[in-house]
Amino acid sequence: MGSAASSPAWDWDGLAASFRCLVRDAGASGGMLFLLPQREEVLHLSMVYGSVRPVAAPWARIRLEEAIPAAEAVRERRLIWVGTPEDMALHYPRLALEVSDHAVAAAPITTSDAVLGAVCLLWPSWHPQGMSRQEIEAIDTFCDQAGLSLQRAAQSGHPWLPGARPVVLETVRSRTPDRAEALAAHDFAIRLPGAVSLDLDGRIVFVSEASLDLLGAPAADLLGAHPWECLPWLGDSTFEDLFRATVVSHRPARFAARRSPDLWLSFELYPDASGVSIHVVPLPDAPSAGPEQPVPTLAQRTEARPLYHLMHLAASLAEAVRVEDVADTVADQLMPGFGATGLAMMTADEGRLRVIGHRGYSRAFMDRFDGQSLGSATPAVRALTSHTPLFFTSFAQFRHAYPDAVRYSGRNAWAFLPLVIRSRPIGILALSYNQARCFPPAERNLLVSTAGLIAQALDRACLYEAKDNLARTLQTALLPKELPAIDGLQAAARYLPAIHGMDIGGDFYDLIRCSTTSAAAVIGDVEGHNVQAAALMGQLRTAIHTHAAAGTHPDELLAHANRVVCDFNPGLFASCLCIHLDLANRRARLATAGHLPPLLRHPDSRTEVLSVPPGPLLGISADADYPAVEIELPPRTTLALYTDGLVEAPGVDIDHAITALADQLARTRDEDMEATADALLAHARHNVPGTDDMAMLLVHST
Repeated sequence: MGSAASSPAWDWDGLAASFRCLVRDAGASGGMLFLLPQREEVLHLSMVYGSVRPVAAPWARIRLEEAIPAAEAVRERRLIWVGTPEDMALHYPRLALEVSDHAVAAAPITTSDAVLGAVCLLWPSWHPQGMSRQEIEAIDTFCDQAGLSLQRAAQSGHPWLPGARPVVLETVRSRTPDRAEALAAHDFAIRLPGAVSLDLDGRIVFVSEASLDLLGAPAADLLGAHPWECLPWLGDSTFEDLFRATVVSHRPARFAARRSPDLWLSFELYPDASGVSIHVVPLPDAPSAGPEQPVPTLAQRTEARPLYHLMHLAASLAEAVRVEDVADTVADQLMPGFGATGLAMMTADEGRLRVIGHRGYSRAFMDRFDGQSLGSATPAVRALTSHTPLFFTSFAQFRHAYPDAVRYSGRNAWAFLPLVIRSRPIGILALSYNQARCFPPAERNLLVSTAGLIAQALDRACLYEAKDNLARTLQTALLPKELPAIDGLQAAARYLPAIHGMDIGGDFYDLIRCSTTSAAAVIGDVEGHNVQAAALMGQLRTAIHTHAAAGTHPDELLAHANRVVCDFNPGLFASCLCIHLDLANRRARLATAGHLPPLLRHPDSRTEVLSVPPGPLLGISADADYPAVEIELPPRTTLALYTDGLVEAPGVDIDHAITALADQLARTRDEDMEATADALLAHARHNVPGTDDMAMLLVHST
């Protein structure tokens, strides 16, 4: 953190004290302070206070374009208020995964001409839906003072900069107990059947002697540890999730856990701003859900994980690349999680709905909705166009709202969830159920939050496919549509784009007729995978094709191509291999600009890696020379030209990989170049990760 000693307004401790006062005066359960360094588009979490500590980690860095209140406050330079769980789930689904059922306020820290950061406060769920004047004034006052202090620190040459980790402010006690009070509190704790205290990170800071017997572990194993890690019998992460929910909500919680076959323990959690006190009591009998002993077991405390069980869905959606992947992931994980019988996903495209995936419905049934106008009076269209989720708890309610609605296979409940990003409709997700379903508020919020995550994943997938289709179309347009038929030659070419990514590759190849008895074979690779690389590749291929068709020899051709690249000065380099084939005299002339060596298969199938005098990459120096070499080209000789995507793999020596490719060419005795190309490509795909484009050109003298 940068020093602010020269600032006349505050030092860093002063800022921390003011931040504590803000949280206290606003009556919030906790707060987060973010800094926005100059010329950055990322908010850095720099200070944390109060009970938000257990959920602060995911917000260490927030990109300004994200759907997060703090980022929106900075973008729009205004106070953002999220007062209900419904608003949180609908507008900020990612945040709802961590702090559902809470009220959130975020405000920018500004000066007259810059935004320097943001502050975010959280309140428990019982906070009124609107902000009070006192809360707004407390936030405004802090932001004005913080902005002035940050500005003065920057002007002094000692700006406050975000550290590697946020500063976690300790809770300030309203008063310190005297010795007598402290002893009385200690005596009170040890009289209880079991007393355990956790700090805001969930670590055990106190455990009574009686608790050690109940928990079955020594103090040395417990102190400083998380209960859910040092006590395996507590089960999975449910206890951790319950702890987080208790801390952030400021609401007590109770559950039962089975330590051994004949011992059940009741845990009562009581939170405040400094941690959680746990009262542990042995139960005489196994817990029941009846009125005599309404103690839920840990496994039954599903509400203790508000949206946490959907984290797996969120992780899976992050890996989904294409629209089909998103639809399959949602169907595989969402239907079992919510007990749905049917699912349909549709996108909005040119004023109509397009079905992109469905489960639990016949294709014939879904066909009637594919292409449905966004002006039609259907629940799916209404939910999408109004940005409002629709829930129908019974068929009677559904039929009353939509008398013409079609019922599929006796379904009795429906949820229509709009997929919306920042007021922009993406599509609709429809769930149906065999049984009537009441959709309680918590489940509705959960579904709406989930729809928000799905909308983001679907939007990314649609963008990926659009860019991918554009890239492939452009790539195809820049490569030869087909190779020319040349007497005395068989030829085959392959181009395979990288498995991952949607950018345009710079690999290119060409076979050019020079005369009735000569031809030129060319292969190259422009560095980079973007539009600039593709543009240079197109210009380079055109220049080479024009000069090769005029009979220019490879050394002169590369020298000219090099000057073209240097004149364009694109900041990119390119490798290239040119071979002039003199079919009348059975000779070939080769020159290279830093490209991989070609392979030569002799008529007897003996194969070698040709040694070509090296020349520099195109674009390095305008006056570079490219020496050439001549070889014989008897009938039934094969030349293989290729790019590095066929031979480069992590941890593999490239010379060994080229030798292995040559061995594969030797084993492929077939003089059919199409079959030979397929065999070499199959070999490459088996041995390289496919993270780079692959281009290959084979020519065989007949």
